[in-house]
This record gives sequence, C-alpha cells and structure tokens, in this order.
Amino acid sequence: MKKKSSDMWYGINPILGFIAMLVTQDIVMRFFFCEKKIINSNFSIPNNSSIILAPTHRSRWDGLILTMAMGRRVTQKDCRFMVTKSEMRGVQGWFLKRLGCFSINQRSPSLSALKYTVDLIVKKQQVVVFPEGRINKYQKKIPLKEGLFRLARLAKKKVNSVTVIPIGIAYSEVSPKFRSKVSLCFGEPLVINENLDLSINEFNELLNKKMIKAEKEALKIVGR
Repeated sequence: MKKKSSDMWYGINPILGFIAMLVTQDIVMRFFFCEKKIINSNFSIPNNSSIILAPTHRSRWDGLILTMAMGRRVTQKDCRFMVTKSEMRGVQGWFLKRLGCFSINQRSPSLSALKYTVDLIVKKQQVVVFPEGRINKYQKKIPLKEGLFRLARLAKKKVNSVTVIPIGIAYSEVSPKFRSKVSLCFGEPLVINENLDLSINEFNELLNKKMIKAEKEALKIVGR
C-alpha cells in the first residue's frame, strides 16, 4: 500500500487530546491569563450545520483561546486547525498532526488536500481557517486569503449550506504577557448557500468587516 506523504491524514489521538486539553486549558490558560471573557457565550450553531470558524489572528495564543470557546468541552467537538507548512515540521508538527491540525499549500493546494478539508467540513467538523493567513499583530488591514471562500463553495456542493462564523480575539496587550486579559467575541454568521450571490472579493470584504466588528467588541472588554 502506498504511503501517504501529506501532512494530514491523522485523526485526533484521544489520549493525547485529553492530556493537551488538561494542560493547556486547566493549567496554562488558567495561570497565564488573569481574565478570560467570551462575548455572546449563549451563541449557538444550528444543529447538524457544516461550519468554518474564521477568527482574527493576533497571537500564537489564538488557537488556545478558540479551543476554550469552541473546543470539545463546549461543543463536544474538537477544533480542526488549518496551519502553515512550517508549523507542521519537527516535534511540534508531530504533536499538531495528532491533535487534529493539518496544512494546505495556499498558493497551490493539492487535490488531496482540498478533498480532505472539504470532507472535514461536510462531516460537520469544526474547521478553523485564519482568513488573514498569518499573525497580524498590529491589526493592519490586509486582503483576506481566498481559500476559505473556495473551500466553502466546494463543500456547498455536498451539503445544503456552510456557515462561516467570524470571530474577534483581543488581548489587553499587543503581545500577551503573564496575567494579561483576553476576550473572544462571536460575530454574525455568514451562510453560504444557493442564494448567496457574492464574488470572492465581495465575500471577503463582508467577512472582514464582521471579523473586525467582533474584534472591536472584544477590545472594549480588555480595555483597548
């Protein structure tokens, strides 16, 4: 049998996942941040929806914050993060693969990588895509990547609709420090279905506005 050479093709190791959740959420997050606030904590996703989480990307802490708000303890599902190729190398990559992360070449994605990601969306997994494509610490206005919209449209061919959830994450300091404050705010969802009549650029502009609006609400909570 031919060995798969992709960075993906890994399910979540249940033991490693349990340990990672315990260490990151109950120890690291609890002691590093002095205050953690989720805005719209009563936010709910329609049952059996195919979703893509679209957060702002300001820090390497974003993944842990998102897991706190939407991880298995809250939704009974794990967040499946799309990360960069460089993050999937070495020891870090070994752990990330087994915690459900996967990478995709944004400039020239392979068919197998696209299929894998679309299958996750169709199977109602919580796929996380950072539309900015990289950490944007100083909140500069940059064009969102086109990949999220393309993936959603591909998944839409197999399901009735795909819900994209804009999310804003904010810290009390630009670079989070020990005992910083953090806040996460859910924005108004965008539903991609047969009635959506937007180009990629129009969709990204609308998504960006919703992400920034959610982030501004989160910034108020942390005093920025």
